[in-house]
Amino acid sequence: MQSQQNNIKKRISPNLAAVIGALVLMLGGFFLSYSYIQTKKIKTYDMMAHYIYKEENNEAVIETEEKEEKKEETKPDTSNNIEGIETYIGYLSIPKINFNKGFFKQESKENDVEKNIFIVNGSTYPDVDKGNFIIAGHSGTGWKAFFNDLYKLDKGDNVTVTYKNVKYNYNITKIYKQQKTGKIAIYRDYSKTTLTLITCTNNESTTQTIYIAELVSKE
Repeated sequence: MQSQQNNIKKRISPNLAAVIGALVLMLGGFFLSYSYIQTKKIKTYDMMAHYIYKEENNEAVIETEEKEEKKEETKPDTSNNIEGIETYIGYLSIPKINFNKGFFKQESKENDVEKNIFIVNGSTYPDVDKGNFIIAGHSGTGWKAFFNDLYKLDKGDNVTVTYKNVKYNYNITKIYKQQKTGKIAIYRDYSKTTLTLITCTNNESTTQTIYIAELVSKE
């Protein structure tokens, strides 16, 4: 009888050890896999967070410095009609280059130089007497190069802004270039209501061109 019991224990012990060993291996594999997945997940989250942070902070900052300039002679011109859509608060029109583009309010997420023509922070709307309405836009290639043809403009050319059902007619009085330094000096006559357009200089990668226009009439 004792011999039979010993034989049973001998048969059970290896089987039990095998089962326990298998369970240990399974649990170990599970924890290793779980740890691997969690590590990958954390790395993915970190990568996405870094990407989103860069996207949200990769915004060009335009600082403006206004400097008083003597008034230059202008000549009046006529403008074409502007058609609009309800999402915009106004339109910028330049007849000479067949340009007509809407703009959003300064606080809008759509007021972004990567999406649209961009009202620069610190500018005033056209209805502010002796204010300066400043708009920047890309030039070059691609769908967002809205200001690509501004280099064709000359002094005396007409630019029109339609805002709150009023058409503001401006004439360009000054065109000049500056190095790209992160700041833009705006030379204008402070006794006049003005419009400033800013874009990269045609065929130059290190400079930007500034177009100053003065209000000549309202309709």
